[in-house]
Amino acid sequence: MTFDASGTTFQDTDPHARDAAPYGGGDPYADYRTADGLPFTDLVDLADRRLGAGVIAANDEFFAERENLLVREPAVFDPERFGHKGKIMDGWETRRRRGADAAHPFPAPGEHDWAIVRLGAPGVIRGIVVDTAHFRGNYPQRVSVQATSAEGAPGPAELLADDVKWDEILPPAPVRGHAANAFEITGGRRYTHVRLCQHPDGGIARLRVHGEVIPDPAWLAALGTVDLISVLNGGTYEDASDRFYSSPTQIILPGTSRKMDDGWENRRRRVRDTNDWVRFRLPAQGAVRAVEIDTACLKGNAAGWIALRGRDGETGEWFEIIPRTALQPDTLHRFVPRVRAVVTHVRLDTFPDGGVARMRLHGTFTETGTAELVRRHEESGA
Repeated sequence: MTFDASGTTFQDTDPHARDAAPYGGGDPYADYRTADGLPFTDLVDLADRRLGAGVIAANDEFFAERENLLVREPAVFDPERFGHKGKIMDGWETRRRRGADAAHPFPAPGEHDWAIVRLGAPGVIRGIVVDTAHFRGNYPQRVSVQATSAEGAPGPAELLADDVKWDEILPPAPVRGHAANAFEITGGRRYTHVRLCQHPDGGIARLRVHGEVIPDPAWLAALGTVDLISVLNGGTYEDASDRFYSSPTQIILPGTSRKMDDGWENRRRRVRDTNDWVRFRLPAQGAVRAVEIDTACLKGNAAGWIALRGRDGETGEWFEIIPRTALQPDTLHRFVPRVRAVVTHVRLDTFPDGGVARMRLHGTFTETGTAELVRRHEESGA
């Protein structure tokens, strides 16, 4: 199913009806069609570079490099920027395909360009956004997406081998120019790579692959103590009091925050005796041994105080893991809870407001939690 900015579906009629008007100056995003508000866009982007995703191969990138597909920031447009090969676009753009001869100038049916993306975290794909920002008359007529599950670190030659099975999770579908084209994906299989195809050619600015991480329980068991809440290990955020500046998912990303907007920051709270909070769900039941709260790059807007609570199960009683504690700006804080905390959910409260860059819950999955991880891994076809 394909959505436009209003959330309604559109049909593949006159392909030029999906064009955006030529750029006329001013704000280059003024007539951009967004994909905001769709339920799957709150899920983690499995193709996030910060998780280790990469575009490992493409059959053509004549005008613009394939790596641009996974850039986190919105695509930029400079109408005056040209190079030796033509207009320089912030995306992945291939040359115009041609037919076999003058009598057959159009490419043959089925011919298309492709790029292979290694997901940063294997998982079940729930939705895909193919963003054609600033590609107004040079975007593909249709796009399709295939996916495969290949363990280890296979290279392009291995993934393109005849014995590799690619599932078509998105059949060829029309897209709009200068728009965020969103597609819901059904099915519950775990994938490690996707192949984005544009039919027959053209340009795509950004690709987002939203879904649910399915970690390998054998790998987590080999590690021993792990970050129980990390996105890479299947942690997710469920709800938050405020998402004004950034998604709370960023708190549980791997690595250190690189700049102020690489964590979670809320608006300035003006109502006394209230505070901001965010609630996370672990991938399975775990025992917390140590906690890290990092305010990296948050210097004048870090949370003043935090408290951390946990519960075991959807209806369990909330209990204190870390009491209300002052934070320092731009600082990594480490805590060892006084009691062993067995949890499936945690809630981080900030007082009265402010930002947190990262949170890590170091610990081990319980026997019950490990059994749940194994069950999900097997049910996803891994």
